[in-house]
Amino acid sequence: MVASSISLTWASTTISSNKLNVPHLSESLQQTQTALPANTNTTTVKCSRETATYEESHHKRRALLLGAGALTATLFPSSPLLAQEKPANYDAFVDKIDGYQYYYPSDWREFDLTGYDSAFKDRYLQLQNLRVSFIPTEKKDVHDLGPMEEVITDLVTKIIAAPNQYVDIADMQERSEDGKNYYTVEFTLSSRNFSASSFVTIAIANGRYYTLKVGANDRRWKRVRNKLKVVADSFKVLDI
Repeated sequence: MVASSISLTWASTTISSNKLNVPHLSESLQQTQTALPANTNTTTVKCSRETATYEESHHKRRALLLGAGALTATLFPSSPLLAQEKPANYDAFVDKIDGYQYYYPSDWREFDLTGYDSAFKDRYLQLQNLRVSFIPTEKKDVHDLGPMEEVITDLVTKIIAAPNQYVDIADMQERSEDGKNYYTVEFTLSSRNFSASSFVTIAIANGRYYTLKVGANDRRWKRVRNKLKVVADSFKVLDI
């Protein structure tokens, strides 16, 4: 694994949403892949009947997947992730249809979050959560996006952060597993009355740009950081 660290702090002024919802994320990340401009305009996306039907079908499929035992090793004994020793107090989520997998804290529960393919949150502290999304891409690997420092900086400051938030990037890391490359960033977003920290891991495979984000309220970050780092480092893409 190749890792590098960097600490940057500045105010973000380039985007109007601090959520990675798919319509906006899709537009922004596609621009990032071809040198994202200084300012990114938002676009209103209308949801057609076909889109609504797709989302309904997706949620039904997700319910069926998780209903049969939360996708345990018994169901998927050949999974590379599940072939390893599972950390204590974590469960494995494997989606062989969409091509990814990760560990999540076993006391978290799944919830529906519009624009995300899967999402889990703490049963009592809902600000502690994870979510996974993906968009189409013609790139083959995260290296095709550019140098890690540039890709991560653009992702956090121009796509994730809101205009009124200050960004502090604490660390960036790269890892390679089974021929796939991953970028992971640790960062904090702060505004006047609120601050939150997160890990984001990105990867490219199957013609898709995958993003996993896991985070918590900044006041609890020191207590849960290592726990959430396990989630970020466990994210893997599968060939489909």
